[in-house]
Amino acid sequence: MDWTMAAAAFGIGIVVGLTGMGGGALMTPVLVLFFNVPPLTAVSSDLVASAVMKPVGSAVHLRHGTVNLQLVKWLVIGSVPSAFCGVLLLQLFSDDEQVQHTIKIALGVALLLTAIGLVVRAYLRLAERARRRDGHADPLPTGTPRVTVRPLPTVLLGVVGGLIVGLTSVGSGSLVIIGLMMLYPGLKASQLVGTDLVQAVPLVASAAVAHALFGDLDMAITWPLLIGSIPGVFIGAQMSARLTGGLVRRALAFVLLASALKMLGLGNVQTGAALVATLLLAPPIWMLIRRRHGFPALTPRSPKAAKDVAPLARAGASPHDEAPPGG
Repeated sequence: MDWTMAAAAFGIGIVVGLTGMGGGALMTPVLVLFFNVPPLTAVSSDLVASAVMKPVGSAVHLRHGTVNLQLVKWLVIGSVPSAFCGVLLLQLFSDDEQVQHTIKIALGVALLLTAIGLVVRAYLRLAERARRRDGHADPLPTGTPRVTVRPLPTVLLGVVGGLIVGLTSVGSGSLVIIGLMMLYPGLKASQLVGTDLVQAVPLVASAAVAHALFGDLDMAITWPLLIGSIPGVFIGAQMSARLTGGLVRRALAFVLLASALKMLGLGNVQTGAALVATLLLAPPIWMLIRRRHGFPALTPRSPKAAKDVAPLARAGASPHDEAPPGG
């Protein structure tokens, strides 16, 4: 038993439980970059661990009624066969070394898209807050929001999400939720997370079964992931009720960017330069965006600010969800 790997999985599990994001986006690159696990084996092991973790959060959301089962149905119709096909695509490469290289590049692209997705999610939340404050959008719903399901775009979102998950294990809890936000902006934050979690269960299971059938699964790596991540997710979920996930999401976006650049083959100097530039430029740019939308450059921490976000929390949009990664 590799207890170091289990400890890393425990920390990643806490992040997943705290933010609802970052499972495959953190676990797979950690296995590849720090434990020298072949990319194909890392993807397979992470998918099995995710297939065990996802139902835990899904059961909670189903019990609280924060799942749109119609959306889940159409997403699954697209994602389950697509995820299986994503694994089949990997088998088209006869050269094993080429397979590993392809997965590494695909993983880098998926991680980069996920990091960008976190920023897009933050901006959409900020813009929505501004529209509601100025009266240009309807008030946040106080009951269960009614949405008109759009089958074709929803199935296509499932197809794209499933394909990416099958190839890289990344996207079931990050890229899909960004797509849901864009297709169904009327959904409350809790329903977005709940719907995404439930649809991810069959999606991840399909990809995990496909990897297991093709002999890519290594239980010597999978067991430490399960032993570490399951209690980590539980503790993170408990912490999420008491702590803000804003700082964690900012750090998560930064780590995803660093991992993506390394997976894409950038050297240490180029990666370091890109990360330093991000640290220097991202905060002032985000402050400027906040001011252009009529908000203070920095997120207020005063009692008045807490009073201002209380209606959002009562409407089902957690103030933690509203706080963007850039501040």
